[in-house]
Amino acid sequence: MTASTTRVGQLRAAAAARLRIARLWPAAGAGWSAVALLLGVGRGVLPVGFAIAVSVTVGRIAPVLRGTADQSRVWWPLAAAGAALIGLQLAEAAQKAVGEQLSRRVDGHMYRRLIAASLSTREITPLEDPAVLDELGEAGHELRFAFRTPGAAYAGLIALVGPYTQVVGFTVVVAVVLGPAAAVAMLAVVLLFRHGQRGGLRRYARVIRDVAALRRESRYLRGLAMGPAAAKELRVFGLTGWLTDRYRQVYLRTLAPVWAERRRIYLRPYLAYTVVGLVGVGAVLALTGRRAADAAIDLAALALVLQAVMALIRLGEFYPDSDTQTQYGMNAETAVTAFEQAMSRYAEPADTGSTAPPGSTAPAIDFTGVRFGYPGATRPVLDGLDLHIAAGRCTALVGVNGAGKTTLVKLLARLYSPDAGAVRVDGVDVADLSARDWQRRIAVVFQDFVRYELSVAANIGFGAVEHLDDRAGIRRAAQAAGLLDTLEALPDGLDTVLSRAYAGGVDLSGGQWQRIAIARALFALYHGSTVLVLDEPTAALDVRAEAEFFARFAELTRGRTTILISHRLSSVRLADRIVLLDRGRVVEQGSHDELMATGGRYATMFTLQAQRFTDDEADADAGADPDSGTGGAAADARTQGTG
Repeated sequence: MTASTTRVGQLRAAAAARLRIARLWPAAGAGWSAVALLLGVGRGVLPVGFAIAVSVTVGRIAPVLRGTADQSRVWWPLAAAGAALIGLQLAEAAQKAVGEQLSRRVDGHMYRRLIAASLSTREITPLEDPAVLDELGEAGHELRFAFRTPGAAYAGLIALVGPYTQVVGFTVVVAVVLGPAAAVAMLAVVLLFRHGQRGGLRRYARVIRDVAALRRESRYLRGLAMGPAAAKELRVFGLTGWLTDRYRQVYLRTLAPVWAERRRIYLRPYLAYTVVGLVGVGAVLALTGRRAADAAIDLAALALVLQAVMALIRLGEFYPDSDTQTQYGMNAETAVTAFEQAMSRYAEPADTGSTAPPGSTAPAIDFTGVRFGYPGATRPVLDGLDLHIAAGRCTALVGVNGAGKTTLVKLLARLYSPDAGAVRVDGVDVADLSARDWQRRIAVVFQDFVRYELSVAANIGFGAVEHLDDRAGIRRAAQAAGLLDTLEALPDGLDTVLSRAYAGGVDLSGGQWQRIAIARALFALYHGSTVLVLDEPTAALDVRAEAEFFARFAELTRGRTTILISHRLSSVRLADRIVLLDRGRVVEQGSHDELMATGGRYATMFTLQAQRFTDDEADADAGADPDSGTGGAAADARTQGTG
């Protein structure tokens, strides 16, 4: 591909981006856009009118001073110049105010587009693709900066009407006074400098997009250093120096290609532009001087041409109200569009909803020959999985990290689709069910559950969002999770916001948040969910709290098809059936007693964990002061925790 072909393609891309920005006028509002256009025309016409009025004043002042003309011949053009200047100032102020309105309206529309694209897929697979995350991060980052937003680009695009109207007006002035050749020369100089400005910005913006992945890492490190989440560990583990150095390295790696491209774009080309500009402007000024010396033009015409030439030189420079906004705003719009396209490239099975969800309150679940792998992974997580989960019973899934336990749950919830095989509920393939209808039947406590910075009631009620007004059910779920007394003691009870970032808000401990997540799943059960999934439900609970939870476990899950995932094998002994997964397949299954009697891998894992716990008990007893009573208390706590 030749350089000229590449340049033509870049110009076409720039024109297409401007066209996309212009097409945002429905979001901006036709009325506001029309007002902005009129103001832009006014900002272009008034400076030309001002220059003409001043030139007429200069041409008439000599006869007035000699007393051969009436003073009114000066005052009228001078008054017109003053009116043009005042009108220009008012138009500038009004343009800024209207531009802000346009910007906010368009940016709101772009945020809605970005949010809609993020939520457009039923499955979460695309949101785990690094390339898609780069596009999302870039679009979100660009939208946060006022001078880089599509709204600012739209307002800036309309603001360009003003200076380009001036270019046309002053070019016409030069053509009338000096002739078309001089006008063409000045117009060529203006367009050359504008090409240098906009072409440089265009190439510069492209380099910024090329380092999107590094910028994402840089933003992450910066947020890590300035946020409260990592503040404790950064100091305790002495990571502050490492973080500073790492941020500096990433920052420099991000800027190195940007600096190099900036030198290539702006150094040598601008020397050439300057030489050409000097020659063109010098020729026009020389022609002006010659015409004045030959008395071919009078003093008014001379003043007008000089003002026009100086204005055109200025109009070839950077436009602070438009250039950065339109270029980087277009970059943001391009990023949003690229993210939308990236999301749309992920084909997912049609959500036909051809079959109604099973009517049973405790369905049986079957995974048949299920194979699934994440994008870019070298091997599948699940490889020919065959698994039966009995109706109305509790099935525990155990195995080392990466065995496929959580992935299995995501397939069940239709957050992924299997690459091969099928997931069936009471004999019906979940792919034939309406995703939303089926997901209403599943109550899940994910290992990485969400902590919503909203009220307590919302955090629990989101388990069945259609029933957020069921305060009695929310209280019941909180009571079942062992958290109601704690929540009612908060400043605003169930209406307390769970975030210290808000006035009157509070934060909870890790264990209390875990109970909130459990209560959310229980609230879903109260409103029609038939399958309960608990993925490490007690990971943040202490031993006593875990024992209390599992003491009520049978009551909470009675009559429900339950899937329990836990690394603590002592927690899964209560399950009706235990399934050991390894490399995406079932390697052992049965009750706790059956698996222990078999003496297989589960028995080995359980024995190792039990031995470790016994060793910890012995160490604790050895370190206890026999006269202090702490040993007995510790033993009591362990007895309650393991009973």
